[in-house]
Amino acid sequence: MNQVTDDIRTRLQQDIWRMQGQRPAKDLLAGKVALGPILEAFPHKVFPTGAVHECITKSAASTAATTGFVAGILSGLMYNSGPCVWISPAPLLFPPGFCSFGVEPDRLLFVQVTNEKERCWAMETCLQMEGLSAVVSELPDLSFTSSRRLQLAVEKTGVTGFILRPGVGSPQATACTGRWQITPLASYHPNGMPGVGFPCWNVELQKIRGGKPGTWQLLWMDGRFQERPAASVLPSQTRWRKIG
Repeated sequence: MNQVTDDIRTRLQQDIWRMQGQRPAKDLLAGKVALGPILEAFPHKVFPTGAVHECITKSAASTAATTGFVAGILSGLMYNSGPCVWISPAPLLFPPGFCSFGVEPDRLLFVQVTNEKERCWAMETCLQMEGLSAVVSELPDLSFTSSRRLQLAVEKTGVTGFILRPGVGSPQATACTGRWQITPLASYHPNGMPGVGFPCWNVELQKIRGGKPGTWQLLWMDGRFQERPAASVLPSQTRWRKIG
């Protein structure tokens, strides 16, 4: 009897997720995006693909951190899959830097569009191309109507969209599946040596359709996201400096 009840509950949950624009677990690319402990927050414990995610940034440092975080996600989405289109108003990105996150620059198509309305149109057009893995665009002024059009596009093709929204204080409601806010943390080195270590982020998942929002601290090491060690167990760089 319990098994029958569980089966009915699972089918009902799947139907609800379909109506919300999310695909069943068997249709998702399970295991491609290794987000460590954040996976527990998602439906099916899998990063939602074929969806639009918006990323709120409030400073230049936060925007740079978000770019790195999204690059890490792209490394999973693009593995044995199609290329990505990155739409921005100015050529500020450093393509070789994506190699640090396992993304070859020649698999990224960088498009420069200064007008925001035209960027939104370009993103919608690209999201309708089934051969792509993802589309990233900078759209600070995102209306609910525009976000709904983008969400409908990805639900048809399965392409994943990322909207970078710099300088947004209190964002209004959108139709996006997820809303993120990424801020940088001090880099981490497992041996406590001074200098630049592995990149770290404070990751706040403010909204996720069908899931559980939360906050985590992650680092990128060994080609994947991992939980950042607590401050109490981080190696002391002061001790190394005294010895040296």
